[in-house]
Amino acid sequence: MANGDFRLVAVIEIGSTGIRLVVAEINSSGAWHVVDRAGKPVALGRDVFTRGVISRESMLASMVVLQNYRELLNGWGIDDRDIHVIATSALREARNRDMFIDRVYLETGFKIVVVEGIEENRLMYLAVRFALKDDRPQFSRSNSVIIEVGGGSTELMLLRRGKMVAAHSLRLGTILVDQQVRQTMGSNLYLQRFLTESVNNTCESLNVELDLSHVKIFIVAGSDARLVASRFGVEINKNCWVVDRRVFCEFVDRIKGYSIEECVQKLRIPFAEAEGIIPGLLTYKLFLEKTSATELIVPNASIREGMLINLSQGIDPDLQEEFYSQVIASAINLGRKYRFDENHSRHVTALALQLFDALIKIHGMDRRARLLLEVAGVLHDVGMFIRSSGHHKHSQYIVANSEIFGLHQEDLDIISNVVRYHRKSPPNSTHISFIALQREDRILVLKLAALLRVADALDRGHVQRLKDIRVEQREDSIVILVPGNHDLTLERYGLEEKADMFQEVFGYKVVLL
Repeated sequence: MANGDFRLVAVIEIGSTGIRLVVAEINSSGAWHVVDRAGKPVALGRDVFTRGVISRESMLASMVVLQNYRELLNGWGIDDRDIHVIATSALREARNRDMFIDRVYLETGFKIVVVEGIEENRLMYLAVRFALKDDRPQFSRSNSVIIEVGGGSTELMLLRRGKMVAAHSLRLGTILVDQQVRQTMGSNLYLQRFLTESVNNTCESLNVELDLSHVKIFIVAGSDARLVASRFGVEINKNCWVVDRRVFCEFVDRIKGYSIEECVQKLRIPFAEAEGIIPGLLTYKLFLEKTSATELIVPNASIREGMLINLSQGIDPDLQEEFYSQVIASAINLGRKYRFDENHSRHVTALALQLFDALIKIHGMDRRARLLLEVAGVLHDVGMFIRSSGHHKHSQYIVANSEIFGLHQEDLDIISNVVRYHRKSPPNSTHISFIALQREDRILVLKLAALLRVADALDRGHVQRLKDIRVEQREDSIVILVPGNHDLTLERYGLEEKADMFQEVFGYKVVLL
């Protein structure tokens, strides 16, 4: 429903432990506030993480909840285009997820979008950023961790002085942990040992990306932490609390031996929440102890709020550019993890972007394509970590199988193909990863790879000599002009090797003067 001043939108999240709804009013300036909430426990994660499929009983229970939500939203008069249904790890991993999605659509009309873990990171980042507002300015200056433990996964982001270092979706969730403990018929003592080993192993790899002992800001986004914050926290704004580290750890130590029944009785929480609260809080505590943070920041944030922010802000140029800068920061840190030649990669990226901007009338690509080119430029030689021979193929493998903040798997598939073709032969019918792309994405790969090949040729010696190029379009040529007196023999040789794809894709020869 909408009028001249506001519109109503709804976000439904199908999670591992329940199905939750939020209805919000968004005004014409992009401000929003929640007008209704609902939530019902459904044990989708329990089914999927033990048997791999959603059971008949859970499917029926989900249909009842979603049909009730449909009636509720009809009462609000919300149009289908303003209803957004997202699903997380349980549905992501269910073997019968397509049948579930189809049945939901037939019975309710809801179209489910299954979000990847990395998309959960993006939405959570938006929600946390909104909740903090300007109340913690050191967030942009200090090393930070943002973490949420869910039923099927733990979403974790590392930031160095406000810039994204890495984002991970870890296979460490409260239901998965509980399943492991039950299989071994273990006690809460075994639970703590299992979690300690898991967190220690995870932190060994995280420390390569960012030394956790230098982390000052520890942000926890999750219902378990909000329970603690509501009891022991200090409210810094209506969307955020701060909890003292010592108080939090003492509380966790006090309750970690509780049974589920004791959690229900003593903490006065529903059974569905009690099942996961001990492993969830223990996980937060174990990660917290790896850092030097003296407090926990607990925002009232979830991916539902992140989705609302996404919907309400639309195309905000400043927000979009800030978000893109976080994507690039994550890509650069991935390159550092594999010891890439940062000077060469940054220089080639700058040249590629100069070509992109100068030739926009020829290639017709948008801002998103420019971002994908920038990431590809940063990571085009990352495969050198494995071996210099065939490094373009190694680069493709690393990019396709890595996590970069803010990028979907579809984006990574495009970028990995672009870096695959920054040298050597162009795509052909035997290249499965290329022909598996949609037609539009194949064209995008060809255009971006053509630009990247030219940029890489201009730094063939990896010495960053050509800095201030000028690009001109002439009748049948793209002329790259280099000021000053330079011996361009090496770069011209590089263009002879690599400019063929540019001519095939755009129809212009490349000339270096």
